[in-house]
This record gives sequence, structure tokens and C-alpha cells, in this order.
Amino acid sequence: MNNGNGSTDRRFAARKVREELAEAQFAEPNPLHQNNGDEARYANKIGSSTKGLAHDPTTGEVVPSAYDALIAALREGSFSGIQALASNGTFGCADPTKRRRFVNPQSAYAFDLEGIDSHQLTMRPAPAFASAEEAGEMVELYWMSLLRDTDFAHYNTGLAVKAAADLSKLSDFRGPKEGGKVTPNTLFRDVYPGCTTGPYVSQFLLQPVDLGAQHIDTRILTNTKGVDFVTTFGEWLDVINGCQPVESPDIAAGPRVYCHTGRDLSQYVHRDFLYQAYFVACVNLLTKHYRADAGNPYGQFVDGTGTGLPLPAGMSGSVSDIGFGSFGAPAIATLVCEAATRALKHQWYQKWLVHRRLRPEEFGGHVEVQRLGKATYPFDGDLFSSTVLAEIEKKHGSHLLPLAFPEGSPLHTAYGSGHATVAGACVTVLKWFFDESEPIKEPKVPDPKNPAAELIPYKVPAGHPPLTVGGELNKLASNISQGRNIAGVHWRTDATEANKLGEEVAISMLKELPSLFSEPFSGGSVTKFDGTTITV
Repeated sequence: MNNGNGSTDRRFAARKVREELAEAQFAEPNPLHQNNGDEARYANKIGSSTKGLAHDPTTGEVVPSAYDALIAALREGSFSGIQALASNGTFGCADPTKRRRFVNPQSAYAFDLEGIDSHQLTMRPAPAFASAEEAGEMVELYWMSLLRDTDFAHYNTGLAVKAAADLSKLSDFRGPKEGGKVTPNTLFRDVYPGCTTGPYVSQFLLQPVDLGAQHIDTRILTNTKGVDFVTTFGEWLDVINGCQPVESPDIAAGPRVYCHTGRDLSQYVHRDFLYQAYFVACVNLLTKHYRADAGNPYGQFVDGTGTGLPLPAGMSGSVSDIGFGSFGAPAIATLVCEAATRALKHQWYQKWLVHRRLRPEEFGGHVEVQRLGKATYPFDGDLFSSTVLAEIEKKHGSHLLPLAFPEGSPLHTAYGSGHATVAGACVTVLKWFFDESEPIKEPKVPDPKNPAAELIPYKVPAGHPPLTVGGELNKLASNISQGRNIAGVHWRTDATEANKLGEEVAISMLKELPSLFSEPFSGGSVTKFDGTTITV
């Protein structure tokens, strides 16, 4: 049997490839999927996501029959079962013209033809409602809300320094630290290689690029400074019941800026198409002639135009042909985006059928209900030993978590973050195709004199490591993932554990590719989020 030079035997070769890949996937064991036990632990479901369902108007606790109806529909798993929820009193918003809808529970049941099946990867149980880890994550989210309008470059002053000191005192806070403490340099960052190196915002979010004949302006249409949402109990109850609020005229009415504050980042992740940041990063890497991974059979130069340009001086590569549909610009750009939909199916299985973790805004409502004396809940003591609740109450008059979005989170459960899963998958694909060790070309930062509108060259401080492709891709994944946290709609572990899941999804996809290539290929290298390097 040949490789398909016009022979009808090509059909058999194609079938064999598909069968072998399917058998390899089938041989992978089924993991044990475990949640944190909160759903079974609390009859009032305070540790579970109930957004969009009917709630008690005094305590904000879910109406038990509404939660039971949702769980029954999820377990039954049909499209018609989910549709029936709209007519049986399950939803909290009575007005169908304002009622928000659940986001795609059926995706939890979907199959895919690329990579491992969505039910064959797992995540660790989310932190439990009453745990010190959950309390620590909530303290961080409160601080994030208070610092939304602080320039990332100014985290070494004022309230940011106070936030770092407060987070350092928590008994189980798992964000990055220096010398055992949270510092202004590690505040709201991640532990991945490169994430605490240099400026907070990734170069791939800042540098403008040319997409063919079109210019991509990387400035963000941000929101008006100081405008937060869901700071009163009535507003919170409407949002938790799933009613769509009327957006303030201030929302998305601010100027176009280069991302330099948490509010900017929040708005980016409010309006983006989930693979958007990684597609732009891919364009940056291709058009600025970054080196390909050493495993690329065509050499280190990827022709971003696909026109067979001569090799640039000083770059090695095939002297006869270029990659295009395989190992070339169209193949790379396509696979980066393909990873998004595979990752989402994996995460939607975890969200809807395994964990059903509550959103931070729901947790904040429980904190406020206790402040008002309407109920008592088993919060860990770290929440109240922190100084942040006093700061929140002083600014907003409640213990609710102030949100960057008027509607709060979307109507799917918290654990894990869809944005973060896509981030983990997409940057892993990019790390596989490109040389992660190459320094960033012409790094830039917002001008401190005019951070909204100007970029200036970034100079690496003496003795500090340079910004690299791998580090800035990790930082890009972190920025997008933490941006959802800064907005108030996700937890730290929603982000970090989802990044890892997305990474595994991408690796499962990449493992299948060598069977599809006719070029000699021994694999590409990927530095994982935990710092280990593998060949795929």
C-alpha cells in the first residue's frame, strides 16, 4: 500500500490512520472525576453554582426544587430536557425578555474527532467552600476589584503594597511568592516560567501587528474608570436570578488604550473571541520572523506570506520548498484556533457534569447575607482576618464582590474557566511550533507619561533575564486567565487548573499530528506550565 500517489489504495491508508489514532485514544484509561463534595455537603447548595435559578429573596439561597430540576436535566442529558427548564418555574427571572440563558450544557456531551475525548481528562477537585484556600482566593478577588484602576506599573505603591502584605498573611494562598511572601512583583501573577519576568502585560497583548494588508491596532476600547457593578443586595439578587441588567452608558464608553490596568484587561476578556489573543500572537510570531521549533522539517524560518520568499540572511531552512498546509503559516494559524473548540468541550464537561462550583459573585452574596445577619455560613477565618472586607465596605457599603461586568458571570458554572482552558491549549500549540527561547523583538510598554495612547521601548534592567517567546506566551495565558478573575467572574484555581487542562488537550491533539505528515518529523518541544520540557 502506498502513501497516495493517485492510487485508490489511498482510501485504505486513510482509514488505517484514523483507526490507529482512535485505538490509541481508546487505550487511554478513564480517570476518576471527583468534585469537592460541596454539592452533597450543603442542603442549601451554598457551595454550588445556582445562577439563573430561582432564589429566596431574603437570603439569596436557591429554591431547592429549581436546583433539583437543573440537576435532573443535566443527568438526563437531552436538548429537550434543558429546554423544559424554561417552562417549569426553574428560572429566577420571570420576564423572558430579560432572562439570560444557560450557556451550552449540551457541549458537555459532544464528541470530537481530534485529540482525546472530553471525558478522558480530569481536574483536581476545586477548593471547598469552607476551606482556607477558597477564603484566600476570595480575599485576592476583593483586592483585585479594588485595584482595577491602578496601573500595573504602579503595583509597587499604595493599595497594591497593602494587598500584597495582606495576601502574604493568609494560611493557604497559592499565588506566586518571592522569599515566601506575595510582593508587588508577584501580585496577581502566575507561577509559570516567565510570568514574573518583566512587565505585567504580555508583549503579545501590546505589540501592534500587520495581518496581511490589514493593521491590527492592539489598543482596547476600555470602560470608564471607577464604574463597578453589583454592589447592592437588590442588584445582586437580580443578577443571580439571571436577569439581564440594562448596561450603564459608562460601560465600554472609555477611550482606546494600551492595556495597562485591570479594568482594561477585564474589558478585553469581556468582549473577546476566545482564541483572539492567540491568533494575534500567532500573526506576530509569523510576520516578525520568529524562529520555528528545532523539529520543524523545513527549518527555522516560517514564511508568513506563504509565497516562497527567499530565506532571510542568517536563517536556516529548506532550500527547495516551504511548509504551507503542513508546518506553514496557514497550518499554524488554523491549529491554534482549532484548539479552542476542543478545549471548550473538555471544560464544559467539567463545569456541568463534574464540579458545578459557585461563582465568586455568588460567594460574595453569601458573605453579604451574613453581614446583614440574615444567615450564618461556614467561612474559613482567613476571610475575616484579612483587612480587605473593611476596604470593600468603606468603598461600596457592602461585602458583595464588585464586578467589572454589569451582568456578572455568564450562566455556566465556575470550575474551570473557559477562557483559561482555551489559553492553555492555544499557547501550547504556539510553543510547539516556535522556538520558546528566542528573545522578544523590540519589546514595548505603555508610556508612563501617556499609558493610554503611546508605547515606548522596554529596556531590560541590568542583571534581569530577557523577555522570551515562551515566557511571554505563558504570560499571555496568565493575563487572559487572571483578567477574568480581575473582572470578578472566576477564581484563581478556575484559571490555573483550566490552564493545565487546556495544555493537556493541546498535547493530545499534537500527539496525533506526526501520523498525518509525510515530512520527516521527530516531534516538537513544549515547555509546560510546570516548567518541564517534553517532546511531542
